[in-house]
Parts: sequence; C-alpha cells; structure tokens
Amino acid sequence: MDEMKEQRRVDFYILLFFLLSFLGWLWEGAIYLVTAHEFVNRGIYKGPYLPVYGVGGLLLWFLLHRLSRKPVGTFLLSALICSVLEYLTGYFLEWRWGLRWWDYSGYFMNLDGHICLLSAAAFGLAGVVLNCLVMPWYMKAYHRIPEKWRIALCLLLLAIIIADATYCAVRPQTGENITTGKIDYK
Repeated sequence: MDEMKEQRRVDFYILLFFLLSFLGWLWEGAIYLVTAHEFVNRGIYKGPYLPVYGVGGLLLWFLLHRLSRKPVGTFLLSALICSVLEYLTGYFLEWRWGLRWWDYSGYFMNLDGHICLLSAAAFGLAGVVLNCLVMPWYMKAYHRIPEKWRIALCLLLLAIIIADATYCAVRPQTGENITTGKIDYK
C-alpha cells in the first residue's frame, strides 16, 4: 500500500507531535547555547518540548506532504504557514499572560515583533527538511516499533504534557532568555 494513502492511526500523529516538539526544543536550546553560551529551557512548559513546533510540523505534514518532491513550493508554503502560526501563538501568549516568549522587534521585516523574515526563512527550510528528510525516516521508524509500545509511549507522553500544561496554565515558565516583561501570580 502506498505510504501516502495509508490510513494513519492516532498514535502516528501523537508520536510525530512529540518528536517535532522535542526537535523544536533542541533547536531553541541550541540557538541559546551558541548565542548566549548557556542552556535555556525555552517555552511556556517545563518539559523538553515546544508544542508550537509539534503543531506547526503536523500542519505542514497534513497540508504539504504531497509536495515532498517540490522543495521550492514546500519552502514558500512552510514559511507562510509557520509564520501565521507563530504570529497567532505569540499574540495569544502575550494576550493571556502579558509576556512575550520571543520578540523579533529588532529584526528586519518584523510584524509586531511576533514574526520576521529570518524566522519565516528558517521555518521554510525546516518544512523542506521535515517533508523531504524527516518524514521518510519517521515513517520507517514508526513501523519498527511494536504497536503496544507505541500506545504505551503515547499514553505516558500525553500524561506528562497534560500535567505540565495544567501546572503551567497557572504558572508558566518565565525568566531571563525565556520571557520579557513581568508576571503577577496573585
């Protein structure tokens, strides 16, 4: 059966979400390790994942997997889709907590400091890497894991992120190189 037409199980998407969220967390950590010479656990949650990357990656896979042989189209659409997601996420987080988890105000062609041309280009490149390199590897790795282990791993990861999200809905992770502004936990 053609892998693109194969019916996907929910665990396929849950594990992909966590893989991409973890890769996003590694990416952000690497940026700060190189630029600030220190490891920073970026994002609103305490765990090693940034869900916006998981959501963005899933969106790119759902919308663009048919373009895996068209890197220019994948690049442009990935840049657009992820920029819209990043803008909406940044706007929501600032509205909800009065804080920014990122600020591109000093970057060329930024929009309200939530997105900029450089981040759009990085997301475009990430979309090409995702659809052309990561997904073929992921599909092979996914099918090598026995179903019972995939289900157990999904349940464990979901329990962890639900507990983390519940805690961080009241006390999001903040601090130097994580947020700008102040938060009052009254």
